[in-house]
This record gives sequence, structure tokens and C-alpha cells, in this order.
Amino acid sequence: QVQLAESGGGLVQAGGSLRLSCAASGRTFSRYTLGWFRQAPGNEREFVATITRSNGGTYYADSVKGRFTISRDNVKNMGYLEMNSLKPEDTAVYYCAATSATGYRRFQYEYDYWGRGTQVTVSS
Repeated sequence: QVQLAESGGGLVQAGGSLRLSCAASGRTFSRYTLGWFRQAPGNEREFVATITRSNGGTYYADSVKGRFTISRDNVKNMGYLEMNSLKPEDTAVYYCAATSATGYRRFQYEYDYWGRGTQVTVSS
């Protein structure tokens, strides 16, 4: 199995940037599709972005398209979420997740492994 640990969250002003990291350990990271999800207080957990395991194809939620960039380094067993032009509505706990399924995966049930999350707070 894969163990995931997020880092890089924090407090930032609107318009600012943060880079989240997801450290993976266990089985070969390159065999897993990686996703980022977020959950704001009182809301359901929602999809943010995903990156395929092989060619690095990416897919984003409309709410973050053009502002967030997902990437991965299969040599370092790391995933990243670069977040720019942050808005107060981006405030949430952000989770990275991994699945052995191929292609773009946008739904929570498609992911087998989850980190514990990192808090991102954007002040207005």
C-alpha cells in the first residue's frame, strides 16, 4: 500500500500563493494516479485536481482551473499542488490521494489511499 503525508498548508492573504506537497512512501509511486481534494467546514469533500501516473496528464475542477497546477516527481515520490491567486473560498483542508486506476479520476470512491490533510486558510 501507499502512505501519503501532506504539508505546506498555512495562512495566506487573498491573491497570494501556496505550494502543497504530498510525500508518498510504500509501493512504487509512479504506478498510482494522484489526486487532490479539499473540504471546507460544513461542506462535502470535493475534487480539486488529478494527474495521471505515466504521462502526467492533468485535469482540474472548474473552480481552480488556471490558478492551480498539479505536478509530480516520480523519482522523489512527491506530488505537488501549486496554488496561485488564492481566494477566501479556497479555504479548506486539502488532501492528497492515490489510486492504482488509470486515467483521470475525479471521485473520492475511486481513490484507495489518503493523507490526513493540511489546512489552507485564505484571509480576505
